Amino acid sequence: MEPPVLFKRCVAEGIGTALLVLIGAGTAAFNGVITASNNAAATLADIGVISVAFAIVVMAMIFTIGRISGCHINPAVTIGLAVTGHFAWKDVPAYIISQCVGGIIGAMGIVAVLGMDGIHLGGLGATSLGSSTGYVQGIVVEAIAAFVLMFVIMGIAVDSEAPGNWAGLVIGLTVGGIIMLTAGATGASFNPARTFGPYVMNSLAGGTISWAQFPVYVIGPIIGAIGGAVAYKGLTKTKKQVTGSDPHSVKV
Repeated sequence: MEPPVLFKRCVAEGIGTALLVLIGAGTAAFNGVITASNNAAATLADIGVISVAFAIVVMAMIFTIGRISGCHINPAVTIGLAVTGHFAWKDVPAYIISQCVGGIIGAMGIVAVLGMDGIHLGGLGATSLGSSTGYVQGIVVEAIAAFVLMFVIMGIAVDSEAPGNWAGLVIGLTVGGIIMLTAGATGASFNPARTFGPYVMNSLAGGTISWAQFPVYVIGPIIGAIGGAVAYKGLTKTKKQVTGSDPHSVKV
């Protein structure tokens, strides 16, 4: 079967990333609205709810658009796959643009659901460094998170010997687990498009955002994703790998 044309794959990536931001970051924004209204601090239970929301939407997107675009929905994942020869470099710019546009559309959806409270009280679920997290530390945390995600993706979705039909569940749960660990330090993005969308909409709608922190959410995830992909490939280089550039061979 011929793979969908690049345009259709990019549309799928845009929709997938939009829903990731709408449901995942939207849940974070809703939690922010609730805690701000009640003058309460976020709790571990709140982080758990946000983690579950992200896990659910990632699982849903992998099972829904994985066969169309590979369901990267993360520029760092796209780059990691390209570096290790599992995705065509010529398609990388189109994928990243689609993911970033999807992130903006998802953030617009949060405004549609939560109204201006979603911006001024919830910050549209935008990620930011914790009060005790330094800039370099933030990059390291985001790199570690992306490394774990990419390492799991390589093993459960890319490796030709991976068990079938488990990618959605395993990757979704991995995302949820990573968020539980890193949410306090960086907001747990490990996805430049997930951060980009809420940042853009906050800026356009009068919200408070620090673009100076944005490089943390680009540099860290890209370094981590490349590291995770290269590490897994190095560990399994004697095995037969899926090495084609067809994104449909990689159900991420």
